[in-house]
Amino acid sequence: MEKKEFRAESKRLLDLMINSIYTHREIFLRELISNASDAIDKIYYKALTDDSLRFDKDSYYIKIVPDKKNRTLRISDTGIGMTKEELEENLGVIAKSGSLAFKKENEIKDSYEIIGQFGVGFYSAFMVADTVTVISRALGSNEAYKWESQGADGYTIEPCEKDTVGTDIILKIKENTEDEKYDEYLEEYRLKSIIKKYSDFIRYPIKMDITRRRLKEGSENEYEDYVEEQIINSMVPIWKKNKNELTAEDYENFYSEKHYGFDKPVKYIHINAEGTVSYRAILFIPESIPFDYYTREYEKGLELYSNGVLIMNKCPDLLPDYFSFVKGMVDSEDLSLNISREMLQHDRQLKLIAKNIKNKIKSELEALLKDDREKYEKFYKSFGRQLKYGVYSDFGSNKDVLQDLLMFYSSKEKKLVTLNEYVSRMPEEQKYIYYATGESIERIEKLPQTELVAEKGYEILYFTEDIDEFAIKMLMSYKDKEFKSVSSGDLGIETQEDKNNGNGDDDVSKELFNHMKNLLAGKVKDVRASKRLKHHPVCFSSEGEISIEMEKVLKSMPNNYDIKADKVLEININHDVFKALKDAYENDREKLKLYTDLLYNQALLIEGLPVEDPVEFTNNICKLMR
Repeated sequence: MEKKEFRAESKRLLDLMINSIYTHREIFLRELISNASDAIDKIYYKALTDDSLRFDKDSYYIKIVPDKKNRTLRISDTGIGMTKEELEENLGVIAKSGSLAFKKENEIKDSYEIIGQFGVGFYSAFMVADTVTVISRALGSNEAYKWESQGADGYTIEPCEKDTVGTDIILKIKENTEDEKYDEYLEEYRLKSIIKKYSDFIRYPIKMDITRRRLKEGSENEYEDYVEEQIINSMVPIWKKNKNELTAEDYENFYSEKHYGFDKPVKYIHINAEGTVSYRAILFIPESIPFDYYTREYEKGLELYSNGVLIMNKCPDLLPDYFSFVKGMVDSEDLSLNISREMLQHDRQLKLIAKNIKNKIKSELEALLKDDREKYEKFYKSFGRQLKYGVYSDFGSNKDVLQDLLMFYSSKEKKLVTLNEYVSRMPEEQKYIYYATGESIERIEKLPQTELVAEKGYEILYFTEDIDEFAIKMLMSYKDKEFKSVSSGDLGIETQEDKNNGNGDDDVSKELFNHMKNLLAGKVKDVRASKRLKHHPVCFSSEGEISIEMEKVLKSMPNNYDIKADKVLEININHDVFKALKDAYENDREKLKLYTDLLYNQALLIEGLPVEDPVEFTNNICKLMR
């Protein structure tokens, strides 16, 4: 029997197929099952126009048969089969797609789901097999033929016997090597796992004989093995069902079965889009944050299917980073895939789907915030930080998308509020949206800097996360209202002292504050009378773009370049401390230095900043106690 050679270009492509195109060897089974599904589809399409053909879906299936003893794996289908000429054309010329040719010859519309249109998937079998044998009998023919190849050397075709229409592909599985354990492709559990992962939603049954155990008849403790044929795949994916057929429990079961998380989703989104690009999707907004969410190991992305066949386990291009917590899947017939079908070509369709998904997630989160506040707050406590990162990243380009989803703790409401809720309550004379930063709500409530704003009856937003102020600086304003820290130099509030021209601006006070500023040279930008303090003696305010809280965050980062806020030491001139300072300035300059150091360190402690010299600080306190 004459061995026929592959064409020269086919030899090169076959070598590429085996060694380069596919990332994971297990893909071979997906490709062969997809081809088998196409073969059955072809009978279905012919039956649409040929009255002599009757398509009974229950009669069509794919069968997987591992044989450990002979090291073979058989993939059989009851599809259309191939003639000798078709075996020659489809398998003798690599990248010649029989499915694509069939589609063109029969003028099948693009909306029909024929999967294999590259003509290369079949050759992935050589990644795991030394010899590949194809036995096929075409629909309408009484003759069968066997195609066989051991790789790039060529192939043979000869007549053979086959009782039924369809195709059997028999792989002679390679022997194990130090690097590869090919035995796994003969194990029932491994084959089941691969089928469930990639081909669970192939529309025809994928059958396999599964070994089970049962109690021996007539025995109470003796067991025996038996073989039972099972359908491995689900066939009808949940996303192809009508929404009104499905319950919340169906979606939650799907979430659990796909191992998207151990929690229950806060919300699920079922999309069935038709138009410029058609796709179906089921998306989930989780309740709990994954343990590795803020680590490098976490991979964002949605499962991507093409006609029910898994193409990518995580497709990151379908989600913006700020929605990376969303889980789920997308299935589309319109995507341009690369030759291995493991990766996408970045095209217009993909971008359109991603844009639509982004808009849908945003609108669903807004609806959740409006209709089920408790659930939204539960979600926000897990993923609000990610939304704030989204506002801050990319130079604020996403702030319009995200600003209405943000929430912060309110000094008035004693709970999380949105920016829109804050602005809607602002008195007419209030110029700014005020905020205060700190490690916790309890600490912020005790900050001296909040006194004036609180006394005016203005609401204060509490920023307790390190990203908060950075995000707000990028946001800059909301509904034409600028953000203002309670620690900023100018609060935009006129005080009674302003109206009375103040009482801390006399010459002695000016000289005192200048002297204190010189004592603290290099540590503070200025020392001045405070307009914001009512009961506390001292605090820091800041000038410029870098706040004290931002300084703390930046200092905690590697390569922080020692960035510092411009601090101003503010003294409450209505406090007894001020009288002591004036007395010391006039009578005891050494004591004034002691007081100045103590007040500076008190201001550091209030801000949660480290005291520069703890020993000197404690010694100064002891001096004061003498």
